[in-house]
Amino acid sequence: MSSVAVLTQESFAEHRSGLAQQQVKVTALNSEEENDPPTYKEAFPPLPEKAPCLEAAQEPAGPWSKIRPIKASVITQVFHVPLEERKYKDMNQFGEGEQAKICLDIMQKTGAHLELSLAKDQGLSIMVSGKLEAVMKARKEIVARLQTQASATVAIPKEHHRFVIGKNGEKLQDLELKTATKIQIPRPDDPSNQIKITGTKEGIEKARHEILLISAEQDKRAVERLDVEKVYHPFIAGPYNKLVSELMQETGTRINIPPPSVNKTEIVFTGEKEQLAQAVARVKKIYEEKANSFTVSSVSAPSWLHRFIIGKKGQNLAKITQQMPKVHIEFTEGEDKITLEGPTEDVNVAQEQIEVMVKDLINRMDYAEINVDHKFHRHLIGKNGANINRIKDLYKVSVRIPPDNEKSNLIRIEGDPQGVQQAKKELLELASRMENERTKDLIIEQKFHRTIIGQKGERIREIREKFPEVRYLSFLCYLSNNFAGMYSLWQIREESNTKIDLPAENSNSETIVITGKKANCEAARHRILAIQKELANITEVEVSIPSKLHNSLIGAKGRFIRSIMEECGGVHIHFPTEGSGSDTVTIRGPAQDVEKAKKQLLHLAEEKQTKSYTVDLRAKPEYHKFLIGKGGGNIRKVRDNTGARIIFPTSEDKDQELITIMGTEEAVKEAQKELEALIKNLDNVVEDSMVVDPKHHRHFVIRRGQVLREIADEYGGVMVSFPRSGTQSDKVTLKGAKDCVEAAKKRIQEIIEDLEAQVTIECTIPQKFHRSIMGPKGSRIQQITRDYGVQIKFPDREENPGVSVDPAVQENGEEGGEGKEGKDTDPSSPKKCDIIIISGRREKCEAAKEALQALVPVTIEVEVPFDLHRYIIGQKGSGIRKMMDEFEVNIQVPAPELQSDIITITGLATNLDRAKAGLLERVKELQAEQEDRALRSFKLTVTVDPKYHPKIIGRKGAVITQIRTEHEVNIQFPDKDDESQAQDQITITGYEKNAEAARDAIMKIVGELEQMVSEDVTLDHRVHARIIGARGKAIRKIMDEFKVDIRFPQSGAPDPNCVTVTGLPENVEEAIDHILNLEEEYLADVVDNEAMQVYMKPSSHEESKAPSKGFVVRDAPWATVNNEKAPDMSSSEDFPSFGAQVAPKTLPWGPKR
Repeated sequence: MSSVAVLTQESFAEHRSGLAQQQVKVTALNSEEENDPPTYKEAFPPLPEKAPCLEAAQEPAGPWSKIRPIKASVITQVFHVPLEERKYKDMNQFGEGEQAKICLDIMQKTGAHLELSLAKDQGLSIMVSGKLEAVMKARKEIVARLQTQASATVAIPKEHHRFVIGKNGEKLQDLELKTATKIQIPRPDDPSNQIKITGTKEGIEKARHEILLISAEQDKRAVERLDVEKVYHPFIAGPYNKLVSELMQETGTRINIPPPSVNKTEIVFTGEKEQLAQAVARVKKIYEEKANSFTVSSVSAPSWLHRFIIGKKGQNLAKITQQMPKVHIEFTEGEDKITLEGPTEDVNVAQEQIEVMVKDLINRMDYAEINVDHKFHRHLIGKNGANINRIKDLYKVSVRIPPDNEKSNLIRIEGDPQGVQQAKKELLELASRMENERTKDLIIEQKFHRTIIGQKGERIREIREKFPEVRYLSFLCYLSNNFAGMYSLWQIREESNTKIDLPAENSNSETIVITGKKANCEAARHRILAIQKELANITEVEVSIPSKLHNSLIGAKGRFIRSIMEECGGVHIHFPTEGSGSDTVTIRGPAQDVEKAKKQLLHLAEEKQTKSYTVDLRAKPEYHKFLIGKGGGNIRKVRDNTGARIIFPTSEDKDQELITIMGTEEAVKEAQKELEALIKNLDNVVEDSMVVDPKHHRHFVIRRGQVLREIADEYGGVMVSFPRSGTQSDKVTLKGAKDCVEAAKKRIQEIIEDLEAQVTIECTIPQKFHRSIMGPKGSRIQQITRDYGVQIKFPDREENPGVSVDPAVQENGEEGGEGKEGKDTDPSSPKKCDIIIISGRREKCEAAKEALQALVPVTIEVEVPFDLHRYIIGQKGSGIRKMMDEFEVNIQVPAPELQSDIITITGLATNLDRAKAGLLERVKELQAEQEDRALRSFKLTVTVDPKYHPKIIGRKGAVITQIRTEHEVNIQFPDKDDESQAQDQITITGYEKNAEAARDAIMKIVGELEQMVSEDVTLDHRVHARIIGARGKAIRKIMDEFKVDIRFPQSGAPDPNCVTVTGLPENVEEAIDHILNLEEEYLADVVDNEAMQVYMKPSSHEESKAPSKGFVVRDAPWATVNNEKAPDMSSSEDFPSFGAQVAPKTLPWGPKR
């Protein structure tokens, strides 16, 4: 039976005030009942007593046992990416670029929060925060996108693949997240059983281990696990896993040894039972042998002797290890002991041998340490190690100088006791001398360095000879980088902790040597190459050549590859590190030379793969140039005839006579035969003579016989002897190979013919044009002298060409007579300062004269409107400078105060027409811009009532911005604060057509606004908030639906119930109806709420009648006491809290967890 109880307002108030404690009047539909107060146990059910642990584990003790500890939903993990595994290593732009974009993308995809920081070792530390699933996904993305990826494959039976994937791929996803790898399993229709793993090396090892464990679990064959201490795993696996691979092959058992990164000691065997037992027995035997017969011993030896014990390239140590391969010998840097590990007998023998070696070295070796400031170390070493190598060879000692990045002052000398003392004395003397010397940096623009150094270093050599006390004079090279400003090699050295050696100033080498740690050297190399790419048109191409052919292509000490680089214009060919297994060869240099080198490399690699034959041939170094021929003609002919490759030694090779021939056997033998014939012919020394007029002798012997030296170098070392000065003999003797002598005679004859045919002519050009003719740094004159083989001499500059000075008249009359003659000279005759002297063969002198006259600048005038001059000049002269550089002319714009329209252009006649056309073209562009500017300046004024301005502007300027963008105009509204402006005027500026279109658009809006009406409607202010909605969402929806504007009164308004609705008449009526309906609906709720508030809150006079006794219960614990005392609410014993410690006797909150 159901009943409905009605609680009257009076009875509710009586109950609240505590006056009617006996009963509450209740009117029931079917029955009347009196409700007694509840008992204490009914109101507060007792909590369970603490149960034994076993029972608590078996049965949950009531509803309180359902509470479980709450785990944190957000976790934080830190991942570290070492420098060598970082995919992006740009130090200059940390926090920007591709790395930052990838991190943002990972955060958006996974919902995790990432924080990046750079460690001291340039490794990347990434802190990832978020939910566990998000963090694991983010970790996987970080490894895949920010860390360099490796890949490996693991083969397991095809039927086991599904166990790796798991139900709905969950196991595979979990494995990928846990190991941060990408695991690719072949499709069911693919017969392959290889699973590909991509990720970091550590992750690949973990994933491979897990996959093999899954396969072992599911394998139907026998599986056995053997627990072996991790220290013995390498002995079981053997070098490069050789021992375990042989064991697996012999027994047919799969053996899974956990990798070093996995902290497990369990080795898993899978296979047939009998074979598996054999494998386990073998592994146990290895383990027992190592555990029982393994000995660790040590030998005392000073740490400085370690490298002598090891020997050059490990020769001394190799003798011991070859006899006893099972003994492992370990040298610890900085410790005076050597550790030996291995079988007991072998260790004892090895220990005896090493002790004998140590005793011998101590008796005959000594060492000394000296302190020298590290800034002097490079001077002690000398150029290319000249000083230190001399000391080492002279005193038979070893000198160890610390690298620059250590900033250490300690130099160690080791060797023979007497030699050590002598070397120490000399080094200290050198250091003492350097401490009294000074270093000064002189800043000179790099463009002047070549001039100061001179041709082949002649000028700088003179300075060094003049000041021999200055020991070190060098020019630093600066490399330019457009993005990062000016970087000197000093800065790169400091930042990368490397030593960078430039080639000597008189060297033809273009190689920069970088010394230091591998990672630092790579960083410095990348920076220098990046700068080089911007300074020159450098192309880089990668060629795939099998790694097994690399050594043969490089040749002995790089001779073979060096010859290819020199032949192809000095390209750089970079082979990968030996043992890396990479087949990629990088060729860098000018595009054409790179392509040529690429073809040669591929052709040679193809030859090497088919068949290759090499022969060495010897010839005197002075014959090499004759064998090669002018421009390589002779040697190219031999190559073309035979198809063999011929390599001559470079200046750096020790054996200067060795010529190497490579190719097929037939081609090599044919080329050898031709070269031997040429060498035999050169060995045939003859003596010949020729007649040379004594007046030409001086030309050959001046400048220490430079011409004769050039002839000897060019023609196989032929000796040319001229008679002594004063003998008046015209006989010249030549001695050398027959062909060389004939070629030298022919060359001497050509020089004589040039000398006899030499003439001197004059070219008159006004002095004011001489500087322009010479060009920047005399480049134009140098070009003419090279092209025509002539000598050009300019006159001395006249200080005051405009002032004529009359000769002084002397009293004796003789000087006066000369002066008169001077005054009577022809005024049209050229001035001495205008005459340029040209020497050489007549036809070449004439051609050079014409070339000089063609360089005389010409001036033309161009008329340009004065108001355009400032636009032609441009900002800070940039416009006119650009035109002058482009057309190679000088453009002079008249001063503004002259108000002239004439612009003068001066330059070569060939350039003037282009410059004039370019200037007039620029004038046309400027005039077109002026016309366009005038058209865009059209103004239109629209009169609009200010009350419509906010509507035209729109919410946040949306409406007016759309009109401006659509019609490409500027619309200006009047300033409300400026009373002088008409407040109803809107100004539109732009093209006339666009301005009119914008005006029409504004007037259309105004027309719509004028049709609108505004009506006030009375809405109870209590429902305003409900109608407006959260953040105005509800009212905006109403305005959009009915296309009206609704304004509510502000706080403090005279009529708080007045709401204004604006819009088209029909829309306004519909909106008002809708709002009134809402008011009626919301007002009913408001009235109900207010009535309920009256019930809930008693009147103030009722509250003051008597204090309430609060909540009343029967049979309470405190009721048993004589005095009826209410419970102490502040007592933690009566009312314990969740976090506070409670007395153990009560245990109100269930069993402890």
